[in-house]
Order: sequence, then structure tokens, then C-alpha cells
Amino acid sequence: QAADLSKPIDKRIYKGTQPTCHDFNHLTATAESVSLLVGFSAGQVQLIDPIKKETSKLFNEERLIDKSRVTCVKWVPGSESLFLVAHSSGNMYLYNVEHTCGTTAPHYQLLKQGESFAVHTCKSKSTRNPLLKWTVGEGALNEFAFSPDGKFLACVSQDGFLRVFNFDSVELHGTMKSYFGGLLCVCWSPDGKYIVTGGEDDLVTVWSFVDCRVIARGHGHKSWVSVVAFDPYTTSVEESDPMEFSGSDEDFQDLHFGRDRANSTQSRLSKRNSTDSRPVSVTYRFGSVGQDTQLCLWDLTEDILFPHQPLSRARTHTNVMNATSPPAGSGGPNPGSNGNSITTPGNSVPPPLPRSNSLPHSAVSNAGSKSSVMDGAIASGVSKFATLSLHDRKERHHEKDHKRNHSMGHISSKSSDKLNLVTKTKTDPAKTLGTPLCPRMEDVPLLEPLICKKIAHERLTVLIFLEDCIVTACQEGFICTWARPGKVGLLSSQNQANSPSGTVV
Repeated sequence: QAADLSKPIDKRIYKGTQPTCHDFNHLTATAESVSLLVGFSAGQVQLIDPIKKETSKLFNEERLIDKSRVTCVKWVPGSESLFLVAHSSGNMYLYNVEHTCGTTAPHYQLLKQGESFAVHTCKSKSTRNPLLKWTVGEGALNEFAFSPDGKFLACVSQDGFLRVFNFDSVELHGTMKSYFGGLLCVCWSPDGKYIVTGGEDDLVTVWSFVDCRVIARGHGHKSWVSVVAFDPYTTSVEESDPMEFSGSDEDFQDLHFGRDRANSTQSRLSKRNSTDSRPVSVTYRFGSVGQDTQLCLWDLTEDILFPHQPLSRARTHTNVMNATSPPAGSGGPNPGSNGNSITTPGNSVPPPLPRSNSLPHSAVSNAGSKSSVMDGAIASGVSKFATLSLHDRKERHHEKDHKRNHSMGHISSKSSDKLNLVTKTKTDPAKTLGTPLCPRMEDVPLLEPLICKKIAHERLTVLIFLEDCIVTACQEGFICTWARPGKVGLLSSQNQANSPSGTVV
């Protein structure tokens, strides 16, 4: 039955504070009841059931735990009662809906401390909220996201850092620095292998969870990027010759990424890295929206994920998958996947440094060599328009009309640093440019969006990929559903209220 969008299921008006974020508990949701957490600008978090129209609890009601704005709230994956709340103070708090917050300010004792983070437990005679207090980086903690298996937590902060933690063991897995400015948004690929961030550098940045390094940046927005999201329905892995693939029947199905498909995807990617005769075609699709009112769609393709080595090198493609091992005992982001190293004959070279020389600077230095011909042959069938060669990129810098783009091009052109001069020593956060934490613009591939379209009059704040449509929202208050190709008629019949619809790639 079509929903009447002119009559909300539940409506609440707040005075003196504003809702800033929310999250549904999909684990416990039913047609009759759903647990909804709402964070507020004054620091409180409310638990409500909009279907039963019940208000269950208010956490941090007296603002004794944290007085700053709630920037992100999420249920802990797989839990009916635990949820995590981030504040603009740079702190995160772990709550249990069954516990109270107490009538006095909490006292804490240090549980674990590391580089730019500390975790404290709540010290009290009886169990009370918060269970844990995380202090992460400097400045506001803008957003966090759990990996698809719930084992890892990615946080982005106003200090410009992405930090990825093992959530249960409270250990830092890896970090990344924005090109400049704060990072505002973060998301995981459906298989947990890649993280995409966006922020005040107008870029989207793709970070490899396994390698712990930046593998690509995307340039298409003209202002801050406010939301990044993967599209699990168009992300795909296709075998070039299925007859030679030895796997289960499930592996041959037309697969869309999902938690239940992770093992199949892992086996396909393992196959891709263990043989060069029958490459696998890999494409991740993600989108971004920003304060420039534009929606951008991006493809992360095989030529970025598996950069090819010159023939003179002994290293094989396995270095992409196994450059850095996940924390001991974690099993990696996919609990059911094979975390063992994949070795091939002749691969006697140790894992590469965090700055892998598999980055495509060979496009300039070896333009006429056999390796370039080989790369072109292997990468045939890959959509070349998704990336720019380094030579094209330098020419296009002069054509851009945005100040920040000129500044980035200026910084890049003045750079005399070479990849082999990057040291492994710790660097001051203000001097991270040109290091593995934040490679220079010319050191990594630059993606161009497949599509970049202005879809609103005000800053865009929401991007959600559904099976038959894409949902966006802006600060003007409009929520729009955009039909996928072939789904326009279906959407129109479902949403008979005043709901705009369009078609996107």
C-alpha cells in the first residue's frame, strides 16, 4: 500500500534545541515497532518509537555527560541495546538503553591510550551510562561509521584525520589526513575493504583498509562534501570467463554486494590476485553530495584497485591485498573470509611500504615502455573515463575555474618532493602533505565523476541508495526520490503525493 507522504506517521516539535542526527535499530525493527535514536544540538539523545508513538528515554538529560552538539548517533551493529554517540567536543560515548545516566557528572578511569586517542571507563559503584568515553583527535568528531561486520569503527574529525579502530579491542588500525581542512563524512564499501571520506578540501578520498593508504581522490565538487555513500546495488564483481572459476554455485550468480555476499566477493578478488590469465572485473559505485548542491556519482574500477607493476619488477598483484595485515585475531573486516596471505610463484619480495610504488606515476616516467602497453592490455574493458592520467590532469588544472582547485594545482606544481624521499618517521600533523598519511595530488590517481548534477537550491545533507531509487535531502527541507533507470513508472505509482522524481545513471 502506497504511503501517504502528506501525513507523517509521527511528528514532534522541539523548543530550545534542534534534532541533529538519528538512527533506526534495524535489528529489532518490526512492522509494529521501531527503536529510533535522535541526537540534539544541546547534547541530549532521545529514544522514541514513532510507530507506537512512545517516548522511551532521554539520555544526558541534564547535560552532565557532554554539553556539546551531538554530531552522530548509531546503534552498535548486532546489538539491541548498545549505541554510540559522537559530540562536537571530540568525544564519543557508549550507552546502554537499559542503564540510567545518573544524577551526578560521571567519573572516569583510563582504559587505553594511543596516538591522538584515549578511552575511559565510567567509574561508579553501580553500572551507569556512559559505559565508555572515547576522546578522538582534536576538534569536533564529525561522523563515524561501523564496518559492515561491525568489528571496526571509522571516525572523521575536524582536525582532518580519518582514524580507524578495532572497536572491541580499542586499537588503532590506521589513519589518513585530508588534503586540507576538516573531514565531514565517511562510509565503508559494502565488503569492508575501502573507506571513502569527504570534507572541506572539496574532494572525496578513497582509503584502502587492507593497505592503510590513500589509493585515489575524486575531484568534482566545488564546495565542501557533506555526505558520501556506496551504492550496493550497482557495485559488482564479474568474472571474465566463469568456466575457469572454481567456486560454489553462489559465486556464479549476478551478485550485488551485501553482508551475505562478502565471502563470494572475497573469493573472486582472491582469484583476481592469484592469476593474470583471467582477470576479474571489479567496480565499486559510490555517490557524494555537497554544499555546492551537486550530486556526483563515482566508479572505483580495477585499474585503481589493482595498479599494475612494470614487467621488470618481481612483485605480483598480491601486494595490493596483503600489504598490511589486520590486527591479530581480528580476522579482517570479513569474519568468514580467508585472511591468509596469497602467494604466487616468484613472489619473494616482502610487503611494500605504506607508500606503495604501485601508484600510477609510471604513466609519465614509462610512457613508451612495454609496461605501459601491458597495463593498457590488462586494463582493457575498464571504463577509462573514470580516471585521468597524470599528464591530462596537469593540463586540466589550468582549465578549472574554482579558487581551491587553483590552489591545489599551485601546490602540486611547486612540489619537488619525490616518492622515494618520503620518510617513514612520524611527522607533525601540520606537515603531513607528501607523506603516506596525505600523499600529494600528483602521487595518487584522480577520479572524475561519472555524473555531476545540480539537484537542489540549498546545501545537500542526505544521500541514501535504495534498490529502486536514490534519496536526497537539502537544508531547504526538501526530500527528493530519484528513480533509477527503468523504475520511474514504479516510483510514480507508489508515491502519489507531491514527491519530485528524476532519473540518474
